[in-house]
Amino acid sequence: MNFGTLKMYIDGHLVESYNENYKDIISPLNNKTIAKLSWASREDSIKALESAQKGFDTWSRTPVVERINWMNLLREKILEKKEKLRKSISYEMGKPFMATAEDIDSITDSLEYYSEIIVDQIENKELRDKDGTHHHKLITQPIGVVVAYLAWNFPLLNAGFKIGPALASGCSIILKPSELSPVSLYLIGEILHEINFPAGVINILCGDPNEVATELSISTIPKLITMIGSTETAKRVISDSSTSIKKYSMELGGNAPFIVFDDADINYAVDIGAAIKFGNCGQICVAANRFFIHEKIYDEFLNKLIKKAEALKIGFSKNLDFEIGPLITLKSRERIEKLIEQSVNQGAIIRYGGKVPENIDKGNWFEPTVISDVTERMKIFHEEIFGPIATLIPFKNEDEVLESANNTKYGLASYLFTNDKKRIERFVHELDFGEVQVNGIKYDIYLPHGGIKESGVGHDCSELALDDYLIKKRITITKT
Repeated sequence: MNFGTLKMYIDGHLVESYNENYKDIISPLNNKTIAKLSWASREDSIKALESAQKGFDTWSRTPVVERINWMNLLREKILEKKEKLRKSISYEMGKPFMATAEDIDSITDSLEYYSEIIVDQIENKELRDKDGTHHHKLITQPIGVVVAYLAWNFPLLNAGFKIGPALASGCSIILKPSELSPVSLYLIGEILHEINFPAGVINILCGDPNEVATELSISTIPKLITMIGSTETAKRVISDSSTSIKKYSMELGGNAPFIVFDDADINYAVDIGAAIKFGNCGQICVAANRFFIHEKIYDEFLNKLIKKAEALKIGFSKNLDFEIGPLITLKSRERIEKLIEQSVNQGAIIRYGGKVPENIDKGNWFEPTVISDVTERMKIFHEEIFGPIATLIPFKNEDEVLESANNTKYGLASYLFTNDKKRIERFVHELDFGEVQVNGIKYDIYLPHGGIKESGVGHDCSELALDDYLIKKRITITKT
């Protein structure tokens, strides 16, 4: 499938790049071109910044009710065109078609949710003056121009996490999708152009990060830089953006522990573990990376997880009906192959998978993989795998597994399966992660999502996200 030639969306218009450059976007399904994209230059970043500043000047003064109406219109148009958007995600990212609904649901849910809660978030608050000599109030205003860098693994979900709170709060936003999966967001640009969305409020462009992202980051125009991506990229962004004082909201890498005690429902834990590990081909920041399994149930859990991996349908068909897609690039596949090789050389055992499927000769496919006998001295224990590899580690007691689970620089998601209430109480406090999910998993737009340590600052989703897009001002008037 080919989505044709797509243009950037800047200042309310679909435009070619300053240099009239275009780039072929390659599908990881078969390494074939699926679109030709207008490829931004440094000059385009400057244009987007200027446009966003003008857009903020008008959007921040636009009545909340009117902003909500625009958000609702955008949501309706996205739903009208959801089939094309879902196909674009599937082809640009290799995501099974049945899984692309999550992206559409997330961006539309975000537009709806933030349009509903924003009124309560911007109410002015009277402050008491204990001496009775002054009137005080606390008012809420939008922070300014926002630059958002998006990861490739959930193209529209990630965009939705940023568009919703930005538009509701009165901020303008520049969205830079990953160069690996920009097609669906460029199609959103076409929708914005079609409905004549207010110029400059949303700008969408993609290009070489060293050129485009650097120019956006070093500018003094943005007041908030938000991103979903790797910790290493975040450090580069923060360094580049130190030209002025800016606010940051960043959801970064993860190395989630998945802890299962012998009193847990093993079948249920296996089902959840397989879903959060092999979904999206393991390319999820909250994916279970390290499976800590109590020694009494280790062999049983291992065998059942292998059966889950064996049952997964790998491949691609015209109706996009499959369960596990490819890795995003050949480079990604080579990286996890090396991780596996290093682990095996240090004593780990491949129990299932660990190679490229024999019946697929194109694309970046890799079998769902289960590895046992992993230890803390292995690189695979400490890195964010971002691939369909489940690493199993046995443990004996609570102290041991807590120490091992927390032995990571990351602190995003963690998972615990046990029916012991005292144990649960201990672990939810002592697991050093921004999210601790017990006996199940739930994510939704109204639930806070954020990490600690090297996994980021701030939050996506929930009303907490608005804290990054809004500022508080104290107003004091002397009584006369």
